Amino acid sequence: MALVNPHGGGDLKPLLLVGEELTAEMKRARTYPKVIVSSREKGDLIMLGIGGFTPLDGFMSHADWQGVCDGMTMTNGLFWPIPITLSTDKPTADTIPTGTDIALIDPDDDSILATMRVTEKYSIDKAHECATVFGTTDMEHPGVKMVMEQGAVNLSGPVKVLSQGGFPQKYGTLFMTPKETRALFTELGWSKVAAFQTRNPMHRSHEYLAKVAIEVCDGVLIHSLLGNLKPGDIPAEVRTHAIMALTKHYFVAKTIAQAGYPLDMRYAGPREALLHALFRQNYGCSHLIVGRDHAGVGSYYGPFDAHHIFDKIPKDALETQPLKIDWTFWCYKCGGMASARTCPHDDADRLLLSGTKLRKMLSEGSDVPAEFSRPEVLEILRKYYAGLQEHEKVEVKLTGHSAK
Repeated sequence: MALVNPHGGGDLKPLLLVGEELTAEMKRARTYPKVIVSSREKGDLIMLGIGGFTPLDGFMSHADWQGVCDGMTMTNGLFWPIPITLSTDKPTADTIPTGTDIALIDPDDDSILATMRVTEKYSIDKAHECATVFGTTDMEHPGVKMVMEQGAVNLSGPVKVLSQGGFPQKYGTLFMTPKETRALFTELGWSKVAAFQTRNPMHRSHEYLAKVAIEVCDGVLIHSLLGNLKPGDIPAEVRTHAIMALTKHYFVAKTIAQAGYPLDMRYAGPREALLHALFRQNYGCSHLIVGRDHAGVGSYYGPFDAHHIFDKIPKDALETQPLKIDWTFWCYKCGGMASARTCPHDDADRLLLSGTKLRKMLSEGSDVPAEFSRPEVLEILRKYYAGLQEHEKVEVKLTGHSAK
């Protein structure tokens, strides 16, 4: 059997230039007006470059922004759940006439990431984007804060991507493009592949979810977010090291692969679950594991809103389908990991696991029950927390579903 098609039904559409094309465009880019992008926009650009956002050719127009916010559909009929936009401040936008080529600058090192032909300049109702995408306009929501603080003017147009933003240099073979993961799956003989989305080190509940997926699929791609997170989250290099230790000791070889992708978290809950499925389709995954409060934060979303949203979109919107899994926990009476569908016992017999709880215990130096996390994982995480300076420590608060 073949892997799922890239989103939109065509071939992968990476926008990253190479060879002579890259050299020539980089030379031209040095003469263009410069716009510094945000961290979120940098991640989006690199995804455009490697084909992760196939079939987009750049940042969205006002009409596409409106269509995505209100109906998750672009003007050409393509399903897309979250706007992919670029913004700048009004004084900068005023100096860029429509039709101008601009250079997009990496916020981390001032290098040129990409060029863009500006086809439209427009302002948006930021509160409307937040209400439709995040379901809230509360500034305490990190995604809302991100949108409300972005520039006043959006710039749209096709892009030519000139760099992968340092991700291959920082993460080596862990950073894989959709072309590379598809080649790996083919080499392994996988066609039915489940993606496991993670921004946390994997605890026993995550391990259980991945192993359930392995039972019904050829293999699982543990796909770690490598972009920016909120304060108090564990850095990607520490998380991925812990995941490597877990897979080495507790998974059968060639049932699991690990890779990373360059986006920042938006914490958009159900809408972000759809985006996760969409770009995993480009990476070659037929399924996305969707557990409790997928891509959520605090108590903004119900524990299974991300399950329900897949039932509300058109049947042909995505080829990649959700593997919906109920609450998972350690049950002392069952003597192992279980879910609400398999365990008949009461809450008093259950240890509910969450990444937030684990971070809180580790940050406070508390004991972590053996039922919560594997010792090889804990050893790596304890070493990380022990090395933090006082100013690097963030109080971890239990809110929403993580507090249960």
